[in-house]
Amino acid sequence: MYTTLTIQTQTEGFTDITSDVQESIRKMKIHDGICVVYTPHTTCGVTVNENADPDVQHDLRLSYAQAFPIDSRFRHMEGNSHAHARASAMGSSATIIIEDGRLVLGIWQGIYLVEFDGPRTRNVLVKCIAG
Repeated sequence: MYTTLTIQTQTEGFTDITSDVQESIRKMKIHDGICVVYTPHTTCGVTVNENADPDVQHDLRLSYAQAFPIDSRFRHMEGNSHAHARASAMGSSATIIIEDGRLVLGIWQGIYLVEFDGPRTRNVLVKCIAG
């Protein structure tokens, strides 16, 4: 069993989904185990990262733009090959431990859906396995 979160993203950027994932765990009544957060899209990713200082998100967006710039030599007809490259480098999932019904995250961590090609309506699947 899994839950599907529907997220409306902006052009590019980080959407904090930590509380949505935690709410999914509460509804599934998982006390201990693991939680997989996965997006079935090819131009966005999922990551666990800093959630206290928004400058980190700015710096990560800048880093991805520099590492995977828009390039006129790309052949993909939709013109978003840079978004595919960025999402592929980030990855489409994160696995987080659940203990006492709560996500085990570091004090500064949050779970993010990261849009590289929006705006879009995105799905995020949350699958919890009790252990």
